[in-house]
Amino acid sequence: MSKTTLELPSARKPHSSFIPELVFFEPAALDYPKGQRIMEWVKETGIPYRMTTSHNRITNLPGNSELEQYKIAKRTLVVGIRKTLKFDQSKPSAEYAIPIATGCMGHCHYCYLQTTLGAKPYIRVYVNMDDIMDAAQSYIEERIPEITRFEAACTSDPVGLEPITGSLEELITFMADQEYGRLRFVTKFHYVDSLLSLKHNGHTRIRFSVNDKYVIKNFEPATSRFEERIEAAGKVARAGYPLGFIVAPIIWHEGWEEGYAELFSSLAEALPKDASSNLTFELIQHRFTKTAKNVIEKRYPKSKLEMEIEKRKYKWGRWGQGKYVYPDEQAYALRIFISERIFEHFPDAVIDYFT
Repeated sequence: MSKTTLELPSARKPHSSFIPELVFFEPAALDYPKGQRIMEWVKETGIPYRMTTSHNRITNLPGNSELEQYKIAKRTLVVGIRKTLKFDQSKPSAEYAIPIATGCMGHCHYCYLQTTLGAKPYIRVYVNMDDIMDAAQSYIEERIPEITRFEAACTSDPVGLEPITGSLEELITFMADQEYGRLRFVTKFHYVDSLLSLKHNGHTRIRFSVNDKYVIKNFEPATSRFEERIEAAGKVARAGYPLGFIVAPIIWHEGWEEGYAELFSSLAEALPKDASSNLTFELIQHRFTKTAKNVIEKRYPKSKLEMEIEKRKYKWGRWGQGKYVYPDEQAYALRIFISERIFEHFPDAVIDYFT
């Protein structure tokens, strides 16, 4: 596979997405053109950087407390090589997760990465994209004649990192030529302009994570505003990409019916008239584990996020670990109300699942 050359955004005009405060490089990452381009950008932008032996072992971050170190870690970028090329499963969204980055610059209070990334909340990007795409090619060939779907946003929000990495551009272009391969990713960011003119052949579905204004205002700091996401969704639809929305987490709060009704009417007003065709929705009610509750309360002590175990139902998971979800009556009310609003405005859309 030939090396893909991408233009990194001009360091003299820093992009308004994610500008890290500190960058670490694995030495071997500088053997790759992408690693070299990121290093040039870091130097020209004047961002402090250090070398590290492994992207999995970043220690001695600044900060006088655990909370301070967490906040700094979320503004720390680590540039490395993805050595593990065995892809995890990614049900129900896709067959496999394709690992191009780990970690997110957003501060969503409810995010499952709070616990899955544990003590490593810093943001890692991988420069050996050819290795990653070669592995994806092998997974595709194993399943022919079935379609193999890859989710690029299981452990990060790659759109927020795209101005630095260009990795989505590489993946979209690669997947455009795959008869039996498809790419999917979801984002809370609006930085999609570099993707709009790419050859994609309809093989990449771009989804936006949306919610009502109460949820975005109170629980999704450091992400793009609702209006920015919807404007970006319109651009994606007009560029011919298959489009989707994840409504997650669906949160029961005072005025939730009015909030979610406004969400879908706003979507209908902003999207092209033909957007209902080939439009998908994924609906996920708010859930949490005891571990997540403890971590969230420590990292966001003033959060208004409701996590009262006494008000929830315990739902067992696939691996013997359970989560607290809404009781059946509340979950049913959320699912029915939101499904009705979706089909009211988008009669040809598909709801992939409610969970």
